Amino acid sequence: MSGEEAPTQQQQPEQEKTPDEPPPSADAAPAEAPQGDSGSGAAAEEKPLTCRALVLIGHGGYDKVKLQVKTQSKPQPKAGEVLVRVKACGLNFAELLGRQGLYELLPAPPVTMGMEGSGVIEAVGEDVKDRKVGDRVIVLSRSGMWQELVVVPTNRTFVMPDEMSFEEGAALPVNYMTAYMMLFELANLRPGKSVLIHMAAGGVGIAATQLCQTVQDVTVFGTASASKHETIAQGGVAHPIDYRTKDYVEEIRKISPKGVDIVLDPLGGSDTQKGFSLLKPMGMLIVFGAANCVTGQKKNLLAMAKTWYNQLSLNTMKLMQANKAVCGFHLGYVTDEQLFSRTMMKLLELYSQGKIKPHIDSRYHFEEVTEAMKRMHERQNIGKVILLPEPKKEEEKPKSNAEAGENAEINEAAVSEKKEEVTEEVKAEKD
Repeated sequence: MSGEEAPTQQQQPEQEKTPDEPPPSADAAPAEAPQGDSGSGAAAEEKPLTCRALVLIGHGGYDKVKLQVKTQSKPQPKAGEVLVRVKACGLNFAELLGRQGLYELLPAPPVTMGMEGSGVIEAVGEDVKDRKVGDRVIVLSRSGMWQELVVVPTNRTFVMPDEMSFEEGAALPVNYMTAYMMLFELANLRPGKSVLIHMAAGGVGIAATQLCQTVQDVTVFGTASASKHETIAQGGVAHPIDYRTKDYVEEIRKISPKGVDIVLDPLGGSDTQKGFSLLKPMGMLIVFGAANCVTGQKKNLLAMAKTWYNQLSLNTMKLMQANKAVCGFHLGYVTDEQLFSRTMMKLLELYSQGKIKPHIDSRYHFEEVTEAMKRMHERQNIGKVILLPEPKKEEEKPKSNAEAGENAEINEAAVSEKKEEVTEEVKAEKD
């Protein structure tokens, strides 16, 4: 996620099995790889293991992300690195852009995707004193997280609170760090302010709404389709607005004639112009995406051209006369490691205090990555879409995506059958 590239030596398959074959169990050799202290000696250490990964093989539609099973020796972390067995991964809008070739920070295909995850440390490199084997950690990386085993720099791992589930750990980094830095590092959110959050039912939207609740008397306006209004209202959105059937500018003006203090804009294009017009004097517009560019599963040049043609264009004189601020934010270009650590520590503190809690929309095994991407692409999700590296059990029945989005409790009950270690974690998400 920062200017520092994640290790890529284990991202590409040394030997691939066809994705159509039933993948071997993730509980096979990797977790119990001999460490060389048994009588079998070097031969045992060289025993190959399998590692499942989701690899982007080219730019285009859903079919460009393939499940591959690598056969390799166990990765060994170098000094300052740790080896993590990934238990859950986050899906972000950036991965949808990356699949279409619209995310400039993603290395060229073939590349293992994924910017965040959580798991258990299986090995540590030399000089690593603040992490140990068995630690449950959150992991941030520019790419490469959508695989069972990953080697990462120690400073990109964060020890999880005991009460945090792996799924919550995977849901926290990108969305909550983005929301926190925009609201508190850039916008300096203070008591009594008002905030417009677009895509309020998405991962960043829910994170931003929860963070707004940590400041006294902050009024949140949120755009989302009507079916999601009840959920976002319960989460703290005072004024849900259906952007599909109503003009959100008019609706906000009815409630707050002077506009709002802060606009978080992940859309781009004409919506950025509308956001600027809604700002009160001394207000701030923060642009952090261009979701309007993505209209189909493949790159749409017409949509891109339309978005950029309608993009807000200003000069400094106009800004001075309006007494408004416009800024941009992109977590991928943040290179301040201290800022990363400080922000994550604050988020983990807020989590432990019960002030923030990632909302898990749905869970998909690596085999189901197409369904996961489709759910986010079609904006059906309420909260975070999680990817699980472990193989899907044959006895599991396919879940209804619609039911998963509309009834979180049913979704959480269904997933409890997947593995015992998730059962207690799911219960925590019902409060």
